[in-house]
Amino acid sequence: MKSQIIKELGQADILLPQLIADGLAANDRIKVRLSALQAASQHARAPERRLTDLSAESRAAGITSADLSTLIGGAHRTAEGRLAAPGLPQLIRHIEDDARAMIRAVAGGRPTEGDAAEKRLAAIRGAGLLEGGNDVEFARVARLTKAQESADSLHLLVMDLHKTLNRMAADCAEELLDGAHVYGLTEADRPAVAAFMRGLNATHALKFDHPGLDTMATRSGDRLLIQNDIGTTDAHVMVISVRNNAVTVTYTDVHLVRAKFFIQLFDAFAAHWSGLDRHDAAGLGEENAFFLVTGQFDGDSAKARDDFLAALGAALVFLIDWNKARKLLRSWVAKDDAARILDWAARNRVGHRAFLQLGGNDLLAAAVRNAAPNRIGFGERLDQALGRNAAIDFLKAALRASTEGLLAGRSVRLVRDQIEADLVRHLDRADSALLTIVMRQLGLAHDIAGGLARHLSALQAGRPADGKLLAMRAGRIEQKADRIAIEARHEVARLNAKPLVGQLVDRVEEAIDELEQAAFIASLAPACIGGKPLGALCDLCGVAIAAIEAAASGLVAAVEVPEGRQADAEDALAAVVRLMDTEHAADAQERTITALVFIGGFDVATSLSLLELARAIERSTDRLAGFGHLLRQHIMTDLSA
Repeated sequence: MKSQIIKELGQADILLPQLIADGLAANDRIKVRLSALQAASQHARAPERRLTDLSAESRAAGITSADLSTLIGGAHRTAEGRLAAPGLPQLIRHIEDDARAMIRAVAGGRPTEGDAAEKRLAAIRGAGLLEGGNDVEFARVARLTKAQESADSLHLLVMDLHKTLNRMAADCAEELLDGAHVYGLTEADRPAVAAFMRGLNATHALKFDHPGLDTMATRSGDRLLIQNDIGTTDAHVMVISVRNNAVTVTYTDVHLVRAKFFIQLFDAFAAHWSGLDRHDAAGLGEENAFFLVTGQFDGDSAKARDDFLAALGAALVFLIDWNKARKLLRSWVAKDDAARILDWAARNRVGHRAFLQLGGNDLLAAAVRNAAPNRIGFGERLDQALGRNAAIDFLKAALRASTEGLLAGRSVRLVRDQIEADLVRHLDRADSALLTIVMRQLGLAHDIAGGLARHLSALQAGRPADGKLLAMRAGRIEQKADRIAIEARHEVARLNAKPLVGQLVDRVEEAIDELEQAAFIASLAPACIGGKPLGALCDLCGVAIAAIEAAASGLVAAVEVPEGRQADAEDALAAVVRLMDTEHAADAQERTITALVFIGGFDVATSLSLLELARAIERSTDRLAGFGHLLRQHIMTDLSA
């Protein structure tokens, strides 16, 4: 079927060696069949003589010997004096088919001689010598099987065709050039073929045990033709025409998306590609159609031409089973992302054949089942469980692990373990991604505390301070923080993340609530507050800000701990210690303010304002201390994993 698509493309010259081989094989068959017809005639005339054994000749020609033995052994003379034998009509039909195969081969390289041979066969048929029937005249057998000098015969035609095929085969003497079957090349053709094969051989191993990638090359007139059959799909063929430094690529595919993928692989070259036209052809593809694309590259030097040819050769292995891999990946991520993963695999010479050969979908399903049975539900896509970027990275790693493992001869079990371990790492990263939501919460806590500190500093300095604006802004920030907390809890539930992550979200939300309450109290405090209590409140607010910054510093370092970075673990634990220290400092500062209130002789409103404001700020540091204890637990869990 590959020959059909190549003929559709008008590049039949590349098929000549195969046509010659088919013609010579037909010559071997027709000689055995003519011998069988002659032996049947002899046995019918003299049944007492020993039967002719053609079993060795049959096997050599690829013919079932039992059929011919039955024909010869069952041959007999009819009452009308004619030859009859089991399978005689089929034998005569096969003889004609073989003769036509030889004529087709001759016509492929020498059309004039092929036309002449076709006319000779038509004359033989017109004489009734090839008519099928249950019995034939003995004279007809003689005319078919003998090379008569005085008149044309089928045997004589076969002999002439054989001589012509031998001469054509000599003209098409084949050799191997870096793995390509070549014939009729000039010295100027060889570097271009070698360049194409250099690229092909660089990635050839990535097809593993899949058939395909056979290459043929020949000179046809003023151009070099290179043809590669890629895989096993009938309409999946590439034919390259080279004239000097100009390269024309003719590529056919039954899958439109794969044809587009093929074109994209050469975006680094100044090649011009035609539109993807649909062509109808019976027997090609599921819809009896294929898509045709033509690329033109005009190199400014032989090196530029050879670089393009090498890129063409290197790309072909990534087309084998591409659509199968795309459909498989599409069940784990979005279809566009599946195509992007395969594009990455091709450009990085990772490929997808090893992944498919090791199980593909079963490989991923086993990783999910063993590494994350409670995190990823049945039928759930990876991009929904891990997030889009993490899912893409994991699948890329799975393809790379499969290729490297198969090339190195590792066991399937070892590759599966590697993929499962990588999935666990990505799930840990998903937890770390959730921690970035907590970081947003801490940022909002810092905004409220910072606003409160500026308000108190203004009061201390005797500058105007708008308490209502402070409370309004703090209220808006607190509402935003609530929405973030709800989002975080939803993600924790969706990803079935560690419960501790949700607890971290809760502690920061509680700290924000306390700081928003502090801002509200500050907005109501009497304007006459001043002196040492106000200075102490400013100091307490500074402690709260330091606690928030320590929590943020610890969180940033904790995100990196799953990657196995010891320095980050140490930084995270040190930040937790600083957080504990700030909580103790806040306790002490809150007691200092309480003492100042009791000895200050303030009115009730002022005293309540000072006490409640100090308590609210101090409670926020308590909540952050609870956050610190949870963060330490999270870090120690990651370190022990």
